[in-house]
Amino acid sequence: MPAGLLGLSLSWLNPALADTLTRDNGAHVGDNQNSQTAGSVGPALLQDVQLIQKLQRFDRERIPERVVHARGTGVHGEFVASADISELSKAKVFSSGERTPVFVRFSSVVHGNHSPETLRDPRGFATKFYTADGNWDLVGNNFPTFFIRDAIKFPDMVHAFKPDPRTNLDDDSRRFDFFSHVPESTRTLTLLYSNEGTPASYRFMDGNGVHAYKLVNAKGEVHYVKFHWKSLQGLKNLDPAEAEKVQGKDYSHLGNDLVKAINQGDYPKWDLYIQVLKPEDLAKFDFDPLDATKIWPDVPERKIGQMVLNKNVDNYFQETEQVAMAPANVVPGIEPSEDRLLQGRVFSYADTQLYRVGTNVLSLPINRPRVAVNNGNQDGTLNHGNTTSGTNYEPSRREPRPADPQAKYSQLKLVGNTQQAPIQRQQNFKQAGDLYRSYSKKERDDLINSLGGSLAAADPEAKDIMASFFYKADPEYGTGVAKVANADLAKVKDLASKLED
Repeated sequence: MPAGLLGLSLSWLNPALADTLTRDNGAHVGDNQNSQTAGSVGPALLQDVQLIQKLQRFDRERIPERVVHARGTGVHGEFVASADISELSKAKVFSSGERTPVFVRFSSVVHGNHSPETLRDPRGFATKFYTADGNWDLVGNNFPTFFIRDAIKFPDMVHAFKPDPRTNLDDDSRRFDFFSHVPESTRTLTLLYSNEGTPASYRFMDGNGVHAYKLVNAKGEVHYVKFHWKSLQGLKNLDPAEAEKVQGKDYSHLGNDLVKAINQGDYPKWDLYIQVLKPEDLAKFDFDPLDATKIWPDVPERKIGQMVLNKNVDNYFQETEQVAMAPANVVPGIEPSEDRLLQGRVFSYADTQLYRVGTNVLSLPINRPRVAVNNGNQDGTLNHGNTTSGTNYEPSRREPRPADPQAKYSQLKLVGNTQQAPIQRQQNFKQAGDLYRSYSKKERDDLINSLGGSLAAADPEAKDIMASFFYKADPEYGTGVAKVANADLAKVKDLASKLED
């Protein structure tokens, strides 16, 4: 081997150079403290590649912030299935004893990336399962219900929660103007303004899939299920005084608590439970069980596994910020139900990740399945250059990619005509009243004061309508809110008498 080439080879392998500062192309940097200039007093030169590249990369460090769930904390862990539910689902993740790596992203929903974690908000509880069948994302919240039942209202709801676009300031009157037209929000608003809207710790918080999903077994038989994570640490929330005190000391109390606990080896655990309904059971309720604003009272729960979170992220941006959760990520044996809100989320979440991170977002390490990916997708942003095949179409005799008949979707019998109409069995207030009455005296007082205090900023008509929703749920509840909000109690009672449940 020529001496020069030998020298180059040895230099490249020299461990002493392994930590040398380089540009993105691997070339060594000679001076990272001083820009190249035209003489001692002249301007900086465009040919100073290190200066230009540092500024270019700095200008592009941020990807678009999530519209919702911007503020998050991510953790790695493992899910272990503990029950044989093969009679319900053919998904391998549920095989008794199966160990599945997971990544969980906890988050706030409405507020921005650097907002205080003490702010009143639902909390995201999203779990990515790296299963033997591919990735499954269970994207849920700490609340078991949601504010709306149809995805067509989702952008409007988020806009109502966000600051006024003219001033960029929060405005309770905007929210209640919207929700005064949305009576199905009553139960989840009750949750939001209760102390459950300000959790003390991610570790001491339950999680819920919120929606009904479908499990499909090897015979193609379908059952409807709801998923529920139960914290083995118990439940802890902050009352208004505690939230104010915590915010004055730590605006990242949820993230700090979780990261610290895991660093100390105090690994939090959750048991996963399911509720199960046969398709013929859906008609037996006095509300629509596929309505995301409803829980399934009196339907027994069944434990199917346990999750432990045991490793913090190595890099926040590469993992927590770039993780792409979406209800569209399901595996054979798990399917979306006909829930109108879930149907919209199946599209919207995957679409926003493609926009926010890039076309090949699912090839990033945090999102990449632990099984082989074999399709004809090509090009686009973030393409890592792993494509070796020239067959970017299907079918083909050159490189056949046969479909798996066992992975087909289940069949759903359809009747009737296309339509745009509300669901039939709405029952907007009963479960809100049940929830209110389940709280202690102090919890009721905190709820009434928190909700009434915010509602006081609403326009008079919206104030009376909102108070009538809470009165319909429970007269004591509505009366208390009306008094704190300074609503017209006589009008509230009259409006409530005209509401149907």
